[in-house]
Amino acid sequence: MDWNLMILGNPLGSWLTALTVALGINLGVGLVKRVIVAHLAARAEQTDTALDDALIAAVRRTKQGLILLVSLYIGARNFDLPARVDTILQSVATVAIFMQIGLWGSAALNSWAERYHRKAMAKDPGVVTSFGAITFVGRLVLWAVVLLVALDNLGVNVTALIAGLGVGGIAVALAVQNILGDLFASFSIVIDKPFVVGDFIIVDSYMGTVEHVGLKTTRLRSLSGEQIVFPNSDLLKARVRNYKRMYERRVVFTFGVTYETPPDRLERVVSLVREIVERHDIVRFDRAHFFRFGESSLDFEVVYWMKDPDYKRYMDVQQAINLEILRRLAREGVSMAFPTRTIKVDGPVVLERAAS
Repeated sequence: MDWNLMILGNPLGSWLTALTVALGINLGVGLVKRVIVAHLAARAEQTDTALDDALIAAVRRTKQGLILLVSLYIGARNFDLPARVDTILQSVATVAIFMQIGLWGSAALNSWAERYHRKAMAKDPGVVTSFGAITFVGRLVLWAVVLLVALDNLGVNVTALIAGLGVGGIAVALAVQNILGDLFASFSIVIDKPFVVGDFIIVDSYMGTVEHVGLKTTRLRSLSGEQIVFPNSDLLKARVRNYKRMYERRVVFTFGVTYETPPDRLERVVSLVREIVERHDIVRFDRAHFFRFGESSLDFEVVYWMKDPDYKRYMDVQQAINLEILRRLAREGVSMAFPTRTIKVDGPVVLERAAS
């Protein structure tokens, strides 16, 4: 074989040397990657530090294709190339290097975020709300820095580019102001935390459990099962009732007895109701009053506080109170009222049979 055969101004031997160097570097990096991952994986199982987990995640994101581009550029240093070709190779290698750096940084950031998410979830479910936004901002900043540094190394005037982007950004912002409004609204929700994932909220006439707080929308799962999607900007303008943050539940209920009930028994009903309510340890009694003469009943109003805001426990207690009130009123000879009308007719009533 003629090793001095000229190809694009360089002998065949130089081309083979360059290719050997490129493949050697690429294979070497791949081998080192396998060794590091295997060694650190075994060590990471015995430790609880975030550093080794982040390092493993970063090494695993090493792309052999990007390494090959860089190694080809290194191998090409063995022979002379036209200036234009050399510039292209250098630019490609520069882009590959910074893309790989970005992948390493992104992998390490994701590893840290997932680790933080798992630990924080056990203490504060609200971390899910801010988790997505913080991760998004972190990735955005990381790739923005990588892009600017890469452009600077490629000879682009970054200062002029940033100034141009600032002017163009105004036009873009005007065009997508609704999307940006939802984006900034999501950051407001993350920072202020009027609700977090898992909270049961009511917005206007809609209610449900918060499933996801995204960069543009917030999603609820309604009681009937369907998903309700709100733009984040709408939620900031609405009145939100957050039942998950209820510490105590105030309960007001009424019932009525018939007008035939004598006053002494009406007085007895008040103390009877108080006695029934106070039997429950999870309840704090507030008041019970005969408060109104209804159209067909003498109405009582009862107020108490549930020390546990859970809705199911409230319904269990209310059911027990209602059943006991029915039993005690029946025992006292007091009848529950229902809608009735008494018609008074002056003079005798004459009933005539219709002619057949």
